[in-house]
Amino acid sequence: MKTQAVPALMLQGTGSDVGKSLLVAGLCRAFSRRGLRVRPFKPQNMSNNAAVTDDGGEIGRAQALQARAAGVPTSVHMNPVLLKPQSDIGAQVVVQGKVLTSAKARDYYRLKRDLLPKVIDSFEVMAADADLVLVEGAGSPAEVNLRASDIANMGFAEAAKVPVILVGDIDRGGVIASIVGTHALLSDGDRTWLKGYVINKFRGDVSLFETATDIIEKTCDLKSYGIATYWPGAQKLPAEDGVALEKAGKYQRADLNGARAIIRIAVPHLPRIANFDDLDPLAAEDDVELLVIKPGQVIPADCDLVLLPGSKSTMADLRFLKEQGWDIDIIAHHRRGGRVMGICGGYQMLGRVVHDPDGVEGEPGSEVALGLLDVETVMAGNKHLSKIDGATINPAGDGSAYLAADIPVTGYEIHMGRTDGPDRARSWLDLEGAPDGAISSDGLVMGCYLHGLFGSDAFRHAFLATISSSDRTANTQFEAGVDAALDELADHLEACLDLDGMLELAKSRGK
Repeated sequence: MKTQAVPALMLQGTGSDVGKSLLVAGLCRAFSRRGLRVRPFKPQNMSNNAAVTDDGGEIGRAQALQARAAGVPTSVHMNPVLLKPQSDIGAQVVVQGKVLTSAKARDYYRLKRDLLPKVIDSFEVMAADADLVLVEGAGSPAEVNLRASDIANMGFAEAAKVPVILVGDIDRGGVIASIVGTHALLSDGDRTWLKGYVINKFRGDVSLFETATDIIEKTCDLKSYGIATYWPGAQKLPAEDGVALEKAGKYQRADLNGARAIIRIAVPHLPRIANFDDLDPLAAEDDVELLVIKPGQVIPADCDLVLLPGSKSTMADLRFLKEQGWDIDIIAHHRRGGRVMGICGGYQMLGRVVHDPDGVEGEPGSEVALGLLDVETVMAGNKHLSKIDGATINPAGDGSAYLAADIPVTGYEIHMGRTDGPDRARSWLDLEGAPDGAISSDGLVMGCYLHGLFGSDAFRHAFLATISSSDRTANTQFEAGVDAALDELADHLEACLDLDGMLELAKSRGK
């Protein structure tokens, strides 16, 4: 079979969040710049940050970033199994881009034994048009209690006969133990696929790690493929999942060149927050301070805008928002003349009520929402997935629109439910001929279903100018900045890692 000869290399981690996703993205860009046809692949991902693919399904946003780094269209086969945590019904299971079912952890453990053929099928689709496939593992192969049904790490490596490099995060401490311990826990059969390791996020004098390299080689007989020193540019690229929001400093800045930000935007951190990379373009603006409000904190009274993000479980997150008292904060902010905006699930929360008659998100029922938009949402029908272009609408003559008409936007929709009501008469987006969004009668509240719209530079600059036009310099080019950051990351890895050795290892697949 042709795909058996296609070079492939898998990066697995000593744990979650060790930097595998960014390493694969950087390697995708580096090897594609060498003229190779590179494809990213992740057998199984767990994330509520999803991307709509060019072939009409959904994958983890990390694989979408990796595809962008490789300069290729996105495909459902880049991430054939995507788990999207919900509420009491467990996780939504997306297979090759489409929702298969929802399952609790134990049910999925039984189900995934049957998903390996789908995973291998998708891998072969990717390999068929590639010179190199770069595979990202999930979690850690050290979770040997789950090995019997594994499709994400050594189970996949064995099935596809792909050599593995183990990634250890030195920032966490104990990196020698994490590598040696992982090696020790693996079975003899799985150790045959593990060929080397990379140390990630190293700070300081790299020469101080030389003796550690000797220890690992002596103990495990694993080759070092280099030490990736800490790269501060990681903040410029979208994060894979909500773990990034738990880290201090993801968005918050103590000051901006010694001055108070011109615009302060508060974002409640919902437990099932989804597609929060919508926030990245806003945070990239020099005059914006983006505050992620954690549970137990109060939404600041002096913020200019409260932005409600997407959610994988609107009703559960709406209940959580009210339990935190954020509904009171948001309503008070609105009464003071403050602006409120919601995207997707956040848009649904701004209405009067959210209905779930069929139990799409859990137990059937309804939940009273914030009442800031005169609309209601019904959770029903199939999931809507589309990449889409459009432009702003200026509702004529009602005085409630902030934006001029015909400002271009681009993004994607990925949601369940239909939203309708009187405020939909003030739709403010035209998405390929279909109106979207709503604006309140006082003009202070607006919502829509379009993710990614803040990545459109013209829209973002125009929107922020409606909040504060004083002393703004609208010159940030967000998407260009992402590509520049990917080039910087590739340059960084070329300098730190043995990419020639990695490529030779990938070519040894199946030998």
